[in-house]
Amino acid sequence: MTKQTFIKGAMILLVAGIINRLLGFVPRIALPRIIGAEGVGLYQLAYPFLIVMLTIITGGIPLAIAKWIAEAESQGDTKQVKHIFRTAMILTITIATVLTIAMLLFAPFIIRYVLPDARVYRAFLMMTPLLLIIGVSSVYRGYFQGKQNMIPSAISQITETVIRIIGSLFLAYFFLPYGLEWAAAGSMLGVVAGEIGGLLVMLWKYKREKKPEYATENELSQNMPRHSTPILKRLLGLSIPVTGSKMVGSISYLLESIFTARGLAAAGIATGAATAQYGALQGMIIPLLLLPTALTSSLAVSLIPSLSEAAARGDKALIHKRLHQSMRIALVSGAPFVVVMTLFAEPLCRMVYAHAEIAPMLQWMAPIGLFIYLQAPLQAALQALNKAGTALMNTFVGAAVKLILIVQLASDPELGIYGALIAINVNIVLVTILHAISVMRFIGFSMKMLDFLKVGSAMIIMGAVAHWIMNQTPLSQEWVNLILACLCSAIVYLLLMVWMKIIDRFDLARIPWLGTLFK
Repeated sequence: MTKQTFIKGAMILLVAGIINRLLGFVPRIALPRIIGAEGVGLYQLAYPFLIVMLTIITGGIPLAIAKWIAEAESQGDTKQVKHIFRTAMILTITIATVLTIAMLLFAPFIIRYVLPDARVYRAFLMMTPLLLIIGVSSVYRGYFQGKQNMIPSAISQITETVIRIIGSLFLAYFFLPYGLEWAAAGSMLGVVAGEIGGLLVMLWKYKREKKPEYATENELSQNMPRHSTPILKRLLGLSIPVTGSKMVGSISYLLESIFTARGLAAAGIATGAATAQYGALQGMIIPLLLLPTALTSSLAVSLIPSLSEAAARGDKALIHKRLHQSMRIALVSGAPFVVVMTLFAEPLCRMVYAHAEIAPMLQWMAPIGLFIYLQAPLQAALQALNKAGTALMNTFVGAAVKLILIVQLASDPELGIYGALIAINVNIVLVTILHAISVMRFIGFSMKMLDFLKVGSAMIIMGAVAHWIMNQTPLSQEWVNLILACLCSAIVYLLLMVWMKIIDRFDLARIPWLGTLFK
């Protein structure tokens, strides 16, 4: 099995992440044009409850698998790797099966008393198979990540995305004549098809790569009784705090959708309009803002086994080096997106979604993007260093503040949906700052302030160049002007990064395939 370095593994996931995000914007662009903002709202309202259920199943187990397999690999204990995988799989399938049955049995009660729009019922039923499918896939992803082989996850993600796009758009269009609720359900069914495709890829890669590496099933079964209980305790010992941390965020997301809908109703906004506004925020604005997290998520996934392995060896210098690499890359790569989304919110929303009226939401959230991009590596570091309880507390504090603010602000008729948006922004900033303080306290790590000043200066210059080109170019098509402005200003930004020595040719040389050009 191929093991990649930290940077190479991150870059492999980055390439897959970028492809997925770009492909993922196909339904983001097309779906509002097929079923409208209200239909997108029905589709999005089903997700918060799904996320809560998935968090119980996948919140901490995949991370625990990656961490313990990385440690077992560093000690050359291949049998232990297999035991960890099998125990985690049995645990995940058991939990997923129980929750799927519970969701089906209590669906009418959940729709009536929990979710804010009864029309989400059909989409809710369509998404129930996702619990078992995603649960099993997450175990395989944790296994490959623990062995620091990111290629299977990358291929699986791309496969899932392609099938999901085709399935979601086709089924939404097919069911649209039966009503918006059916169209939203059809789109959710496309998601199920995509996840099945991704799982099949993981199964195929596992079957191909496991045989040369491990003992026979007979040898394995002889050792299972001796190892199963300690492994289960270790898995639960790490996964429960991590799941708790993610559960706070997931429940917060669910309550956010409920409180926002209730707050908008209190502000005098009708249910249909409130669903449309929530759909615009969660289904259009936030996905655009999260586009750069293709990189930060890749960094976080690669960072966990890398830091775990370094911590197992007591290599504090390597821990600092890896964390600094990931933070610097997240900062440098996220900054240009913040500039573009802040300056060109209106043309972006008009060209991407055909809804220019939602542009102010993007302008309000874009500057907070940097905190989102820095948050992922910080949280990954806390989890890899066995400080998941601290990450849980930080997330809980941020979630509590957010929900209180949503109740207070979303019900204000003068703010409406912008009250919820302000609350989300405060939550993002607060949690990122708390994570940074925790990392500094535990391992003495801190980013160099000079790096922030350099990147900030480059952002200002990039913004000035982009604004000038957008307003000066004589091209008649707005989208051509926008692409030209973004491209030229991005080149200026990269040159500034090299000139200020934030990045150098050695950083570029680490990029798979393209890196040979800079060696």
